[in-house]
Amino acid sequence: MYSFVIPNSVTSIGNQAFDSCSGLTSVTIPDNVISIGDSAFRYCSGLTSAIWNAENCTIAGSLNSAIFSSCSKLANITIGENVKTIPNYAFSGCSGLTSITIPDSVTSIGDFAFEYCSGLTSIKIPNSVTFIGDSTFRNCSGLTNITIPNSVISIGDYAFYGCNGLTNITIPGSVTSIGDSTFSGCSGLTSVTIPDGVTSIGNRAFDSCSGLTSIKIPDSVTSIGDYAFSYCSGLTSITIPDSVTSIGNSAFSNCSNLTNINVSSKNSKYHSQGNCIIETATKVLVVGCRNSIIPNDGSVTSIGDYAFSDCSGLTNITIPDS
Repeated sequence: MYSFVIPNSVTSIGNQAFDSCSGLTSVTIPDNVISIGDSAFRYCSGLTSAIWNAENCTIAGSLNSAIFSSCSKLANITIGENVKTIPNYAFSGCSGLTSITIPDSVTSIGDFAFEYCSGLTSIKIPNSVTFIGDSTFRNCSGLTNITIPNSVISIGDYAFYGCNGLTNITIPGSVTSIGDSTFSGCSGLTSVTIPDGVTSIGNRAFDSCSGLTSIKIPDSVTSIGDYAFSYCSGLTSITIPDSVTSIGNSAFSNCSNLTNINVSSKNSKYHSQGNCIIETATKVLVVGCRNSIIPNDGSVTSIGDYAFSDCSGLTNITIPDS
């Protein structure tokens, strides 16, 4: 094991310069370094601390920098004040990282940037950040607290996938869509606030959020994706607002405790009856639950794909003549 002091004469560190130096335990990057290349310290599995003093230092190379990717023992890192982007895979697999300070200069956090940082328990995203990439915090199983500022306008697909330590989260009003599988597998999530500005809830957005007991879908939402709330076994009731015009396949499948389904009376596309969601014009029953009674007044003429998929509490059902 060894440490390495980069001399003050060095101004840039090239791509993969120290890649796979597993015996490296610490590194000091001097003030004169203004550029660090792709995968510069990737797979330095023994690295425990990195002192990054240069105030003007930026991450060079492509957006797939992976600068400290898979440095599993890295516990302390300081990010320079002039860094504007935390690139893709920057700290992916840094399971020893328990906390990190993101400076106000950062405006975007790239894809997979903190993926599999299982030791990370909390993180504060500064008001300067406008973009959180795909899978940014994917499988950060130790993450219990995160603050998303109102500056964020976009949260990528799988951004918090598998963060089963998260118990509650507030999505800021600046966000207009929740991507595919954004919170999928967040089994510890008991409370989530979806702001009025959100217009779409992506495929599997809250899939397997088994701790959720209730969810308020705001009036701004027009579409709910396939499997959006699938396996939300703690969910007991849902209300679909009048703005929703599209509900995907198996949107509420495997919600074994779902007993109460309501659709706003002002909704022009769907209505609810007998704890069923029915597409009014086509007379298709699109969502049922363990407590459903299919109406016998001619308002249902067909049962849609996956309508009663995995309704494990369903014991009997009567299909009417219509």
